[in-house]
Amino acid sequence: MGLFSFLTKEIAIDLGTANTIIIYNDKVVVDEPSIVAMERNTGRILAVGKRAMLMHGKTHENIKTIRPLRDGVIADFESAEYMIREMIKMIGIKNTLFPPALRMVICIPSGITGVEERAVKDSAEQAGAKDIRLIHEPMAAAIGIGIDVLEPTGNMIIDIGGGTSEIAVIALGGIVNNTSIRIAGDDFNADIEEYMRKNHNINIGERTAERIKIEVGAAVTDLENPPDEYAVHGRDMLTGIPKEIKVNCKEIASCLDKSISKIEAAVLNTLEKTPPELSADIYRTGIYLAGGGSMLRGLDKRLHLKTKLSVHVAEDPLRAVARGTGIALKNFDKFTFLIK
Repeated sequence: MGLFSFLTKEIAIDLGTANTIIIYNDKVVVDEPSIVAMERNTGRILAVGKRAMLMHGKTHENIKTIRPLRDGVIADFESAEYMIREMIKMIGIKNTLFPPALRMVICIPSGITGVEERAVKDSAEQAGAKDIRLIHEPMAAAIGIGIDVLEPTGNMIIDIGGGTSEIAVIALGGIVNNTSIRIAGDDFNADIEEYMRKNHNINIGERTAERIKIEVGAAVTDLENPPDEYAVHGRDMLTGIPKEIKVNCKEIASCLDKSISKIEAAVLNTLEKTPPELSADIYRTGIYLAGGGSMLRGLDKRLHLKTKLSVHVAEDPLRAVARGTGIALKNFDKFTFLIK
């Protein structure tokens, strides 16, 4: 690293559609929603992260909230650049004489195109990074779960995030085959919003749909310990008056069925393309689930019934990808060929 290596600060970023997590000095220092609030007239950014999320769905005509990432990739370049810069400031790196050179490892979806990859690098460069490396999400998730990805053993990872679901078979430090589909947490929220409109004549926002998913979301109708009914507040579509209705996990399981079926189909498609020797390994090791979507009640049970394989949910699945990115950054030389 040379004489001035102390001026180089290394950070790992899980740049997610729903949340952005930054790891610095082996600690999660930033865990914020990937959203910014902006003034329409001036283009001035008013808030980033949690403060912007509090404004989401509650703004007047001069303020708009923007989610810079859609389907796991950057949709709004300027907002993404500003969001990354502001979140790096939240780390609180202090260096009085010289601004530190930032080395970043950022994780990206495995199905990303070259143009989308370039957009991530450009945004990070504009935010002050000098050296940027990228790692694929399923690989980062596998490292974060604690799998030895360099071994000649097949492991299957399913990472269900906010914008994409990544299904990959990993062996010998590489992705043997993978399927990346744009069906994930955001689609679950959209399904819930549509269900509430059609079945209960009530209009709800994105934040309320997210809350319903967390409180009573399920992938199967017959849960062993079902959560209590959840009171939902929204606008009655017939009268226009705010009202309350109660929903249970069986209703939400049925409304999410279509999206979860698409994830199941992608899992089966990936298993079909897996070489036989690796299939034998997966039969022994099972399937590993990571990402926020894996916390959906009964999803592991549903995938087990579909594939007849054992399904393991990662410990702290929300941060598994970020944890893996941090480990890859710390062991840069060991994982050089995984990081591009």
